Amino acid sequence: MSSRDETEDARNDLRRPFIHTGSWYRMGSRQSSMMGSSQVIKDNSISVLACVLIIALGPIQFGFTCGFSSPTQAEITKDLGLTVSEYSVFGSLSNVGAMVGAIASGQIAEYIGRKGSLMIAAIPNIIGWLCISFAEDTSFLFMGRLLEGFGVGIISYTVPVYIAEIAPQNMRGGLGSVNQLSVTIGIMLAYLLGLFVPWRILAVLGTLPCIVLIPGLFFIPESPRWLAKMGMNDDFETSLQVLRGFETDITVEVNEIKRSVGTSTKRSSTVRFVDLKRRRYYFPLMVGIGLLVLQQLGGINGVLFYSSTIFESAGVTSSNAATFGVGAIQVVATAISTWLVDRAGRRLLLTISSVGMTISLVIVAAAFYLKEFVSHDSEMYNMLSILSVVGVVAMVVSFSLGMGPIPWLIMSEILPVNIKGLAGSIATLANWFISWLITMTANLLLAWSSGGTFTLYGLVCAFTVVFVTLWVPETKGKTLEELQALFR
Repeated sequence: MSSRDETEDARNDLRRPFIHTGSWYRMGSRQSSMMGSSQVIKDNSISVLACVLIIALGPIQFGFTCGFSSPTQAEITKDLGLTVSEYSVFGSLSNVGAMVGAIASGQIAEYIGRKGSLMIAAIPNIIGWLCISFAEDTSFLFMGRLLEGFGVGIISYTVPVYIAEIAPQNMRGGLGSVNQLSVTIGIMLAYLLGLFVPWRILAVLGTLPCIVLIPGLFFIPESPRWLAKMGMNDDFETSLQVLRGFETDITVEVNEIKRSVGTSTKRSSTVRFVDLKRRRYYFPLMVGIGLLVLQQLGGINGVLFYSSTIFESAGVTSSNAATFGVGAIQVVATAISTWLVDRAGRRLLLTISSVGMTISLVIVAAAFYLKEFVSHDSEMYNMLSILSVVGVVAMVVSFSLGMGPIPWLIMSEILPVNIKGLAGSIATLANWFISWLITMTANLLLAWSSGGTFTLYGLVCAFTVVFVTLWVPETKGKTLEELQALFR
């Protein structure tokens, strides 16, 4: 064997799946065939739903990280003697870590596979939570938050991509929305447990999703589309057969994926930034980045950040309990979106969501403007405070119906497979950067003018309606390969 062949073999070995499960499910299929029992084959097949439920532990971890800083602020600042500015830095460091994770996420997922990248994400998450739990000063506290953010940045890209690549076209919307549903569940759990559990114990509990996720990754197949792109045809077909059931004829789907991916040529190609100038690449990238940026520019983080103050002004005595209530509302609304997305379609839900957000923000802004002209002791002031609470709740519901789950879903659906790593990293980085920007500027804007701040957020949501109407394609009922053909 020549040195060139040895080098090529070594390179191929490096690009094998980081977590390889093909052997055991292929063995199960072979043994079942020898036994002549189709029922055994059927019972041993892994459903897409089971895979999604295991992968959903990643976004639950994502949500728990986002929700952790809200109920723990008083305890942490007291126990560690932090100033308000130091705690603000602690809260924002997860965004900084997520930006770093986002930059690396696409290439990690392309190089070692979707499951391998989730394993990479889980480890720093666990270490980060333990650092926070045992922190005695800001050094461990900040390092833990950065590590968590890094893991979350990888998870936020990899999970929706994996779900989109394994789901059949008629279930892809609902299963893809499970990503955001799991995030909201994680946030709600952090809010709920934070009412009863000390912050150090809460940090230890934060390790559980990833501790369960790691062994779970060994029981699900790798993305068949990633395997096809890497030229691993045997593993690719086995993975797809497992996902669809051993009695299902997958010939048509296999041929579609092979034709789209172009395994023989794509495997050795190198994607460059100059390639993004081609319409088949820049248009889906523009839509993906646009939706993820507008998702954050709509001010959801600013609204949630200010929600406790709004509740207090309306006479709600326990701001933490009210925050948990908002988290529960998010879960319910996102669950409704998960049920609707494959029935109503992506564009309709995005339009309804952004229109609802616009109206809600106008209500909140108007309430704040009017409160400047009435006495604090008047009945009108109390009514305006209640109106602002209604506006905030309506904003959260509207966001959860569409702009929460669907941008991540569409990003994972429309990006061409051969630039998904690079383009996905750019889109995820943009989302996390804008999230950090909104979080850091919310206080300054609210100090300038509460009504003005919500007016600005409302204008962005109004533009989102236009953006969705003009540029966002409907992806309902189409295979990933058909969606890629739309942009050629």
